[in-house]
Amino acid sequence: MVKLFSYGTLQFEQVQLDTFGRKLSGEKDLLRSYKVTKIKITDPKVIKSSGTDMHPMLEYTGNENDFVEGTVFEISEEELMQADSYEVDDYRRAELIFASGESAYVYLKR
Repeated sequence: MVKLFSYGTLQFEQVQLDTFGRKLSGEKDLLRSYKVTKIKITDPKVIKSSGTDMHPMLEYTGNENDFVEGTVFEISEEELMQADSYEVDDYRRAELIFASGESAYVYLKR
């Protein structure tokens, strides 16, 4: 099992059902030195699942006062690959340390 931090549409029940075939449960956490920006998505499948073409995107600021709240989910390696397929090419996956001291994967601005 691996941990995945979601600050956006992967927290939506419909996106979870479409992407993983199940509803996820997780723990709240936050990531320091990042802020949320927006990106326009053009993939019709992603737009249909999320219900919007504007998705959040994490951008590093380096400012410890900036932070992003979200949820850390525990998922399988196979589900992580499914999450990679859901996220469009504007995102990259990285493993970071969160306020809780735990590490998890997160999708960031490419």
